[in-house]
Order: sequence, then structure tokens, then C-alpha cells
Amino acid sequence: MNLEPEILNTLLEKAITAARRAGAVIAEKTGRGVDVLTKENAPSRASAVVTEVDFMSQEAIFEVLKPTCGEFDLALLSEESPDDPARLDKDAFWCIDPMDGTLCFVEGTPGYAVSIGLTARSGAPLLGVVFNPVDLVLYHAVSGAGAFRNGAPFRVDAAADAKGMPLSLVSDQGFHDHPQFNEIMDGLGAIADDLGYGGVRANFQGGAAMCSCWVMEQAPACYFKYPKSQDGGGSLWDYAATACIMQEAGGIVSDSFRNPLDLNRNGSTYMNHCGMIYATSAPLADRIAALGRQLA
Repeated sequence: MNLEPEILNTLLEKAITAARRAGAVIAEKTGRGVDVLTKENAPSRASAVVTEVDFMSQEAIFEVLKPTCGEFDLALLSEESPDDPARLDKDAFWCIDPMDGTLCFVEGTPGYAVSIGLTARSGAPLLGVVFNPVDLVLYHAVSGAGAFRNGAPFRVDAAADAKGMPLSLVSDQGFHDHPQFNEIMDGLGAIADDLGYGGVRANFQGGAAMCSCWVMEQAPACYFKYPKSQDGGGSLWDYAATACIMQEAGGIVSDSFRNPLDLNRNGSTYMNHCGMIYATSAPLADRIAALGRQLA
């Protein structure tokens, strides 16, 4: 089927409703004792942590979005459910992280959010919704229709991406564990100097969804992962929603080779094969990609 603009707008409203309901579930459980489990064979500590709240949030989302799968012939992929191979055959599929940044939720720190994307079979993002239940901020976008923050038009601040401003590196706690951490930080410092930024400030806290949103709000800024042979590097549901929002907000989203980000990988949900880059300007993204080639 062809997802016309009016259908995408209908699906967007469903996604916003689902995200707000899931966010209410998460907020109600915030600060209370919850059961924390560990997933087997997870590639990182952050991705291994799961709680009862993740599943409660997923159920709240499914109640709203599952009916749309039959009505509009969509597939559905969610972090806390088995991979749905129908995503490779349908025109589009929901790509859901019921609570991105679970480790932050468990530790009682900001950085967790509900993330709901709609992705085309080609791997292109069609719409994205991210709801931050800590600050009650909702980001949304539909491809070709702009990005919004709490209902107001939302753009990366090009004026802030100016000479002398510090470059914000935003990433998760696992960034410290990268075997080339020191080389990456040295290289990023050199990039900041070459592009005229006032040094580098780093924030290693948050799940993928909020890291991506923080990039949009902290120009000049970046969030990236380089390819690696092991599973990991984030999953499809980590980037499906924010890829659409970032693009519509005027930022840069690509894999680490500066190709379009493929959000429908066949055979795996992991993104370690290609990495990813979120950046507030093309020159910054190009330099991050070049640093990755240098370190490979």
C-alpha cells in the first residue's frame, strides 16, 4: 500500500498517543522499586538491563499500535519482542523501543525515553516520536513535514553552530569502554580546533533516543558509533524515531561511511556493521567519518 500524507498523519497521532500512554506508565513507576532482569547474550551492560516497566510500557504501546498493523498492513518490531521478519516484506513497520535508556531509569538519572518510529521497507525513516517522561517533552516528525518539540516547530540552531562554541560530544556510558577511546577523543579535539570550536565537552549519559535529541538541542554537537565486528552498536529501534526527527530538524544522520542510515537490516537488528553519525552540520559529520577511516 502507499502511505499517503494523510495516512502518515493518522499514524503519527496514534504514535503520539501510544508514546504518552507509555510515558505515563514509566512516570508512575519512576523512583519506585522495580524488578531488574538481565538479558542473555546482550552485547553491553546497557542493552542487557530490562525491567518490568519495559514490558508494561510495551504493552501500553501495543494496545494503541497493534490495531494499525491490520488496518494499514504494517509489521511491528519492538525491543522486548522477537524480531518480526514481516518487516522485510511489508511497505512499512513500527520500530519501537518501549523504554530506551533503561539503565538510566534503574540508576535514577535522566536519559530514558519512549521511542516510536515508522520505517519504510527500504530502511528510510517515515515518522518518529520520542517522549521524555522526565521533562515531559515530546519530539515528533513526519518525513517531509518538519520536526516539532512539544508542538512547536523545532530546528537545529544553525546560529549556535558557530566559531568559538564548544563542541558537545553526547553518548552513552559505554563510550568509555571503546578500545580506541583516547584516540577518538584526541581526534575529536583536533576536529574541534580545525572547525573553530572552543574545545570539546562530553556527556556520557543517556540512551540512544535522548542522546540524539540532546545533539539537536546542543549545537554544535555530535553522537556517533564506529563499526565493529561484534554485535552491538545500537539496534534499529534505537535510531528509527530520531533519524526522522533529526533529518526534519535540519541535522545530519548517516552511517559512519556517510551513506544513508539503513534502518531495516536483513538478518540482524544490530547496527555494528555500519555504525552511525548524528551531527549538527555536514562538515562536522564528514570529519567524524574521516576520523573513523583513520582509526580503522
